[in-house]
Parts: sequence; C-alpha cells; structure tokens
Amino acid sequence: MQSHPAATGVRWSGLAGKIRALIELPVFCERHRSHQKCFTRRRKLTFPVVMLLLLQKTTRSIQRHLHEVFDRLWAGVSVTGGAWTQARAKLRHTAFIELNQAVVLPSCYAAEASAHCRRWRGHRLLGIDGSQLWLPDHPEVIEEFGSVEVANHRGPTGTRYVPGRMSVLYDLLNGLGLDAQLEPVSKSEVAMALGQLVHLAAGDVVIWDRGFTGFRLMAQVRARAGHFVGRCSTGSFKAAQDLFRLNRGGHSVLTRLQIPGDQKAQAQELGLPLELTVRLVSVRLPNGELEVLVTSLLNEADYPTAEFLEVYHWRWNHETYHQMLKGRLELENWTGQTLEAVRQDLQAAVLVGNLESLLSQEAQEQLSARNHQRVYPAQINRAVSYHALKEKMIDLLLSRRPVDQVIREIQKWMRSNPVSVRTSRLSPPPRRRPSPHRSYHFQRRLKKTVF
Repeated sequence: MQSHPAATGVRWSGLAGKIRALIELPVFCERHRSHQKCFTRRRKLTFPVVMLLLLQKTTRSIQRHLHEVFDRLWAGVSVTGGAWTQARAKLRHTAFIELNQAVVLPSCYAAEASAHCRRWRGHRLLGIDGSQLWLPDHPEVIEEFGSVEVANHRGPTGTRYVPGRMSVLYDLLNGLGLDAQLEPVSKSEVAMALGQLVHLAAGDVVIWDRGFTGFRLMAQVRARAGHFVGRCSTGSFKAAQDLFRLNRGGHSVLTRLQIPGDQKAQAQELGLPLELTVRLVSVRLPNGELEVLVTSLLNEADYPTAEFLEVYHWRWNHETYHQMLKGRLELENWTGQTLEAVRQDLQAAVLVGNLESLLSQEAQEQLSARNHQRVYPAQINRAVSYHALKEKMIDLLLSRRPVDQVIREIQKWMRSNPVSVRTSRLSPPPRRRPSPHRSYHFQRRLKKTVF
C-alpha cells in the first residue's frame, strides 16, 4: 500500500470552492428542485441554505437548529418549523448525489491528487455491503418500503416497524462512499450490489463478505474489467470446501467454476462468461479460525498469498463506516418523515462523511509527522473531527470567508484532541453475544451524540 508524507498548504480548498460555486448556480437549482416554480421567490430559506441545513443534520429539535443557524447568518431573523418543512420538500435528494459524484469523488481521484489517494498494488479497494435501517412510520414511506407487524408468543402486539435496506459502495482505503442506495428489504443485497457496479472502473478490486459470493456477481465484475476478493462459506464451491477440510492457512489454488444451470440463459442474454478461472486462498485469522477467499487476482508473484489476510481485513472499514452513519451521524434519527426526507438524509450523510474523510486524512498526516515526539502514535478522534466539520459548515460552504482559512481552522480542531494508538491493544477482544439489555443501556445512558 502506498504512503505519502504530509502535504503542505491546504489540499482541498479547491474542492470546497467548487461546492460553494455549484450550489449557488441557478442551473444546479433547476436540476434538483421538485417543481419548476420552487425557489423562484426571494426567501430566507433559499436553495443553498436548505442544502446547508440538511448537511448540518442535527439531533436537536428543528426549531432550535433553525434559530442557531439563522442567528449566525442573519441576526434577528427567525424561521418557523413549518416554513422549513415546506422548503425542504422543494429540494430533491439528487442534489447531494451530484455534489458527491460530480465534484467530491472526481477531485479525490484526479491525476493531480493521485499522490494522496491510497491504493493497494495500484488498485482501488472497494467494499460493497448492506445494512438494514428503521425508517419513519409514515404512509408514504410504508407504501414504498412496506412494514412488519410485531408479534410475540401471544400473537400480534399492535405495533409495527418500517425496514429498509441500504447498500453502499465504499472506498475502503480512502474512506469514501461512492454510491448509496436505499431499497425495500425484499430486494436482496446481491441485487443491489449488481446495480452499483456501474460505478466500477477498470482495475478496481471489489471486496465482499460470504453472503455475496456467487457466480453472477463475480462474472459481472469481470465483465467490467474489475477484480474481486470474496469470502467463501463452508458450503461454497467444492474446491473451497477442500481447503476448509485441509484446514491450513497460506494455501493458494487455481480452479475453474461453471455457471449454475438456472443462471445460464440469463448470463447468455447479458453476454457474461459461462466459466471463470478463479484463485482460492486460505488465510488463518488471529483467533485461529480459517477463512477461504475467492479472487480473480490469479498471479501469485503479483499478488502474494501472504497479503490477502490484510487485504480482506480492510473490509472491516466498511463495517465501521456503517457504524459511523448510524452512530456518529444518527442516520436513523430522521430529520423528516416523508420519503424524500429519508433519501435526503441518507445522501447528505454520505456527502458529509466524504468531506470529513478528506479533511481528516490531511490532518492525520500532519499528526503523524510529529509521532516521533510521542510515546504512542496519535490518531484523529473522529467524534472531534465530525463536530469540527459541523460547527464550521456554514463558514465552509455558505460564507465569503477564504476557503483555505476555514479549512485550516477545521483541521486545527481535528488535531486538537487525538487518541493514542497502543499497539498492544490492536487485537480485538472476543465478540460477545448480542444483549438487548446491554444495547438498551448503551443507547439510553452511554451513547454520545456528536453531530
């Protein structure tokens, strides 16, 4: 994996400047408003202000958030919660998607930023994974996603919940969400993953857990000139079962896989191969458990077997990303009840997460440059970094202050309270069985909200 020294100056000032300029453009507003008459009258809740308020997603009451923001923008001006509800209904969530995919991601992957884009042996490592979300109990949301009636041993309890399935394509090394989708739970994670492969570039390596490993997904990735590393279950391909029975880490074998008969006709329609040559690699986890990985990276000299344990371990970054969305950013604490409000919150959270990753990456490099002065290496405190971004969001995206000055203030705050990395604690403790009582205690009494 590539590593680079800390950069001088402010790396992402141009990116923030592009976002500032774009959200002010009338044509951008026209592309992402719900009706052609929306945002045509001069109001305090303009298109850029509505976007900013959504990016500043807060767990506080709506009215308190409005008072705080407008006191900073225009002292003495007040806006009601009803006006806010009407204003956000005029905005489509696609505005955040365009900012992410047309501004943020191209800036990160541009040739001039390549020195700061982390890769493994020249490849982007992209994770693909899903997670369930609890959505608002609103008629419009229920019509789209359905609901589940809660029952116990005595029968129906008279309560229900509305589940949704989120799938994110995520850059594991750079901490960037490339695409986020929200669908009913009736749609499988694999089906959602197939739809997100349009964002793959040639040479990307997609990493997934055992629930995704199947011929069609592997064939689709190869058809797009990508590669994959997937975890196999004990009941997977015959060659994988043989490695599980061998129970030895560090083994690598090539094998050919045939498409299942019930998928053959569809594969021919899509122009997919009916056979794949893959490599099966066995790795021994630190806890002694054996895992078998399937990959399209066939050359042992270019991709040594010994590296696959670390490569697959990077998939854990995806789990912590979901934890960040649900924990730090309180994604399931929706700021609105409608279907569009839910989609706005999701896409705004992905955009905020990407901005935080880029700014904290540079701040981390500055911290690491001084690690020789510390007993233990310093690491950015993500609770502090998200809070810094939230507090400075108005100055960053909706003020006339110099962008580089604002970014320096944010990164100074990010560096202010680092956590110490003690290498003796890197091995995770054994997993405990889920406990509803412990979860309730954490959510009710211990959890700290930072955004």
